[in-house]
Amino acid sequence: MGWRTHSPCEETSPELQQGIAMETRGRAESRRPSFTGRGPARWWRLIVSLRVWATRHVHHEDQTPDSFLERFRGAELKEVSSQESNAQSNMGGQEPDGGRRTTAVVDPSSNVYYHWLTVIALPISYNWCLLVCRACFDELQAEHLVLWLVLDYSADVLYGLDVLVRARTGFLEQGLMVRDAKRLWQHYTKTAHFKLDVLSLVPTDLAYFKLGINSPELRFNRLLKLARLFEFFDRTETRTNYPNVFRIGNLVLYILVIIHWNACIYFAISKFIGFGTDSWVYPNVSNPEYGRLSRKYIYSLYWSTLTLTTIGETPPPVKDGEYLFVVIDFLVGVLIFATIVGNVGSMISNMNASRAEFQAKIDSIKQYMQFRKVTKDLEMRVIRWFDYLWANRKTVDEKEVLRSLPDKLRAEIAVSVHLDTLKKVRIFQDCEAGLLVELVLKLRPVVFSPGDYICKKGDIGREMYIIKEGKLAVVADDGITQFVVLSDGSYFGEISILNIKGSKSGNRRTANIRSIGYSDLFCLSKADLMEALTEYPDAKRALEEKGRQVLIKDNLMDEDLAKAGPDPQDLEEKVERLESSLDTLQTRFARLLAEYSATQMKVKQRLSHLESQVGTCAGGPLPEGDPPEAGTKRQ
Repeated sequence: MGWRTHSPCEETSPELQQGIAMETRGRAESRRPSFTGRGPARWWRLIVSLRVWATRHVHHEDQTPDSFLERFRGAELKEVSSQESNAQSNMGGQEPDGGRRTTAVVDPSSNVYYHWLTVIALPISYNWCLLVCRACFDELQAEHLVLWLVLDYSADVLYGLDVLVRARTGFLEQGLMVRDAKRLWQHYTKTAHFKLDVLSLVPTDLAYFKLGINSPELRFNRLLKLARLFEFFDRTETRTNYPNVFRIGNLVLYILVIIHWNACIYFAISKFIGFGTDSWVYPNVSNPEYGRLSRKYIYSLYWSTLTLTTIGETPPPVKDGEYLFVVIDFLVGVLIFATIVGNVGSMISNMNASRAEFQAKIDSIKQYMQFRKVTKDLEMRVIRWFDYLWANRKTVDEKEVLRSLPDKLRAEIAVSVHLDTLKKVRIFQDCEAGLLVELVLKLRPVVFSPGDYICKKGDIGREMYIIKEGKLAVVADDGITQFVVLSDGSYFGEISILNIKGSKSGNRRTANIRSIGYSDLFCLSKADLMEALTEYPDAKRALEEKGRQVLIKDNLMDEDLAKAGPDPQDLEEKVERLESSLDTLQTRFARLLAEYSATQMKVKQRLSHLESQVGTCAGGPLPEGDPPEAGTKRQ
């Protein structure tokens, strides 16, 4: 068994060399006779060159794609990525070739669209929170009139811009983004959002000239854009890394808005009935204690909170209208309470689902070890292993999480997540992109505890390992003497699973490898490797050649056996594969034959049905106007 390590080499910085060259040229040019400014100009050129180099170096990872990842992604994904980047950079501008103007189209899945949703959510929230408050509390409207006018018409401007954004928001048709301006406008005008947007922009505040400027209830049509706020919440929930926390915050926000509206409506009803006319309405505002704006709102908010949370302890209603309002409030409060209990309970269950599942596994293993009377030392090792998994967040089953994704995306995610490790493995650097996809999808993460043997000398090799994190030691038979320490990116065990002809050890392990601490490894089984190499014979030959060179170097290669005829075991394996392929073909042929027989039977039945219909039509009365000869010919 061989083990490989890789040491990354240092790379030069062409940008720095270019900057130094620019400074050198500037220095040569500045040698011309000049009385003033030669020193400052030289330093200025050097500073500019260093700034250019520093800027490029800081953003090097963003600007320069990783060659390993780009090679894996393939030419088709590079082309799509370049088209997307060109589309984003040329949004609203000109095409690079041809000079034609392009229609500015907003991709609904882009960051630009999400940022605009963030902007438009502000005026919608402003209208929903403050319009009703200004309409019910006269002092609030009158004392800050100029501020409300500025905010109102700023919100109207954003509403108008949102109509333009919606009219330029692309949509998918047959998987492609529609960018034609006329079709985008037609698509937008056919939706219900267009009607709501138009209604929300109707200038109802022109009635200010007749009813007075202190009538903010005239702008209640601005509340019709609520769907846009819900869209912002949905997009944020899908983008955030803490969806459960966001859902709880969103639920609390809804409850606060409902309580706020209910408080304003309560104050408006009290004003309509008359302050202080009975014990249920708001007290008389002639009392200085209850005449302050802050007391009016806080008292109404307190009453609304007690009523909607069904706590009670509020003055009982007196009039029929008051009774009706309180009944409606109690019903809404019951719905809110049920919603809170249900949503918060499900959110907490989702937040603790992974912990509960993990704890259930630990409990079951503890019960099993206790039932089987496992030693305390081994039991503590098992518990510490589980503690390590939970503390380092390694309890997630990656295959189960990514199972719903297509293979290409799963492989790309796996390469992106484990890129630093895979780049150090030479076996992945030289293989084709398609084989890389096959191998990456078959990698299985495993964790070893301190002192665990990954493999022992003489064991039959059934898998190879790649070190992701941790330290492994190649030890002697005593388990103490260390020959070499393997670290991140090293791999071993590929020799024993390749079945290289002429190997003296065959498929046996040739060394003892032990974990020094906790080690995270990738495991690739022999069956998975051979299944992947079946479709890539060139890669298989290359891997076998590398393994053969390692065996020759370690004096583990029998040249006479290598030059002998084909291995009988290989022939047996080939015969077994042929037999399995033949069985598969026979099964498929039988299925096709059954489908053919069923189809033939259906065709015969349809022909018989058609013949009976033709016979019935021929034996019936002749159509009017047809000559007898024609009827005879039909028969």
